[in-house]
Amino acid sequence: MTPRLFSRLTAALFVVVTLAGCTVNPVTGEKQLSLIGENEEIQMGAEQYVPTMQTQGGRFYLDPELTVYVSEVGQKMAQVSDRPDLPYEFVVLNNSTPNAWALPGGKIAINRGLLVKLDDEAQLASVLGHEIVHAAARHSVQRMQQGMIISAGMAGLGLALSDNEWAGLVMGGAAVGAQLALAQYGQGDELESDAYGIRYMDAAGYDPQAAVELQQLFLELSKDQQSSWLQGLFATHPPSARRVEKNQQLAQQLGTGGYRGRDVYQRRIATLKELQPAYDAHDKALKLASEGNMAAAIEAINSAIKQAPREAMFYALRGRIFQKQGQNEKAQSDFDKAVSLYPEMFEYQLYNGLNALAMNNLTKARDHLQKANEVVPTSIAYLRLGDIAAQQGRRQEAVNFYSTAAQAGGDVGAEAKQKLAALTN
Repeated sequence: MTPRLFSRLTAALFVVVTLAGCTVNPVTGEKQLSLIGENEEIQMGAEQYVPTMQTQGGRFYLDPELTVYVSEVGQKMAQVSDRPDLPYEFVVLNNSTPNAWALPGGKIAINRGLLVKLDDEAQLASVLGHEIVHAAARHSVQRMQQGMIISAGMAGLGLALSDNEWAGLVMGGAAVGAQLALAQYGQGDELESDAYGIRYMDAAGYDPQAAVELQQLFLELSKDQQSSWLQGLFATHPPSARRVEKNQQLAQQLGTGGYRGRDVYQRRIATLKELQPAYDAHDKALKLASEGNMAAAIEAINSAIKQAPREAMFYALRGRIFQKQGQNEKAQSDFDKAVSLYPEMFEYQLYNGLNALAMNNLTKARDHLQKANEVVPTSIAYLRLGDIAAQQGRRQEAVNFYSTAAQAGGDVGAEAKQKLAALTN
């Protein structure tokens, strides 16, 4: 969300709460309070889509036809929804964690880590239909409204990308989008999305029983407590026996039968499955690095690179490992490679900039850090841009960068405040 849009929303908040009338939910037909109009809803989703995608791994670009296929299925479902005129977009994210999410206005993402778990197109339609309902019924907007009412001023604060030591801090609208994408839905929203999603499946010609099978799978996996699932889909879309039962009842009412598309689906994800061992090696390397076993981590990530030499993510991780070992020259080579393969990805630009700064290459560091912030602003990038400006004698520019970084919490914000005070006192 742009600062201007956020300011407009927060400035009008108390007036709107007092004066706004109820609107009708376009899916359920129920009355509800609406603080955000449809145009602003669509604008928010459009502005937050790219930065939110990037905080969740970026596009899975090694098989662009897979995203085309997912989009075709998604659009087929969207056209039978209660809001077919929303500007729906669908993307496959380069993330091993099984998950899917929707932003306001119909911006929907599904991780490759979930796609490899599905059996057929009908199950994919079930996942996408569920997310379409979240968008069409304005669940994300409703959650945002609730958050604004509780604490409208929190949206400008930093949000950690993850808990590991490699992560920076995301700021501003990108943080809002990530919060919306990763926040847990209430049981009412989940049951509502299940029910209408199944109706959309039936209207689009898919077998509603696929939605039942999907929830049964999720429930079994949640009982097994597989950590990757608990961190992904189950964290944002908690399964329950009640959801399985409700889905089964509705599927029986609608009748079994309809398109499943197993052969087509398996053919479409064939490349993804072929690449899965490489991503497994990457995930193993990441775990080993987090445990401090750098030698084994290098061996694992080298294996991943050998299997998929066009995957920028792999070079970025190896660069981070080299950087951790103090081998900045090797890290620079890998970060340069990652940026060349996926120049739009803020994280690769960020790591390249931080590494260049460690090597005292101020010009290169500034270039990459600025490019990173153009896509996803982070407090660490602002802080280091302040350091560069200070070293180069651009005092006012340093003050501006430090002031922005100081809005974040934690060590980064504290360091920025300290350096800002030193410049202004």
